[in-house]
Amino acid sequence: MTVKPLPVGQNDVGNTFKNALTLMKPYTWFAPAWAFVVGCIASHSIYFNLGEDIGRSILSLGRIAIGTFMAGPLLVGFSQVWNDWCDRDVDAINQPERLIPSGKASKTQVYIIVIALGVAALLVAWFLGPPVALVAAAGLFLAIIYSAEPFKLKKNGWIGNLAVGLAYESFAWISGHLTFDPGLQSPGAMQSMILAIVYGLGAHGIMTINDFKSVVGDRQMGLRSIPVIYGEAVAAKIAVATIVAAQVVAIMLQLIWGHWLPALACVVFLLAQIRPMKQLIDTPTQPMAVRYNIVAIPPYVWGMLVAAIGLG
Repeated sequence: MTVKPLPVGQNDVGNTFKNALTLMKPYTWFAPAWAFVVGCIASHSIYFNLGEDIGRSILSLGRIAIGTFMAGPLLVGFSQVWNDWCDRDVDAINQPERLIPSGKASKTQVYIIVIALGVAALLVAWFLGPPVALVAAAGLFLAIIYSAEPFKLKKNGWIGNLAVGLAYESFAWISGHLTFDPGLQSPGAMQSMILAIVYGLGAHGIMTINDFKSVVGDRQMGLRSIPVIYGEAVAAKIAVATIVAAQVVAIMLQLIWGHWLPALACVVFLLAQIRPMKQLIDTPTQPMAVRYNIVAIPPYVWGMLVAAIGLG
């Protein structure tokens, strides 16, 4: 389907900024920003003591704030804009009212936004330290090949969702940890890295649930998301099993490491997700998937935070 041209007179700075904010989808920034903060906490290397050194304490908080800006608005914003551009034909079927398929955002605007976000993300990451910059560059690379030909990882739901889960959760967590512990010298550094990967793998299931919204267009465009491959009913079971498995592994690891109280708290958070999981399996529809994200994702991410605190 052909994308409509941009109406004359709309290609100005103000319109580009407005389009940028819309295409960056602010509601998607929370997960990686949260994971970054969790990683910072997991390092247990943040200096905060207003009674002894106010300047150093403020600097620590500033680094956290800058890092969340990098992980959320910059890196995820980049991935969202780039994905929308690469998916313009699919969106013309699923959501033709979006900025790009409707012609309200031009190719020039999109490229300006993508380049600005990518460069800004790398500059901020370098400010936070070379190790963080390396992880950020890897995240940008994954974002590019996730959406663009000839790789287009999202063509396969298993591979694509793995890439997103690792980038949004694992990479963000690791970046947060490296911001305060670049040499991985803290006592729980390796445990932090392991938990970052485990929770990132669990996010694979969350991405599968998000794919419920675009089943029709994905089928028409040949994108083999998990709901397309197996149907929504089986996809819901796969997603739930993945999310549960990741949290069970995280709980077991914490028990092995002797972190009993955090493990118990994570059990409670897992139990809080059971009812919405059952509802999604019983009614595997897009409205129920949206409700699941609202009700069940918060306990998942709170479990991440508790696990990070337990590493200290």
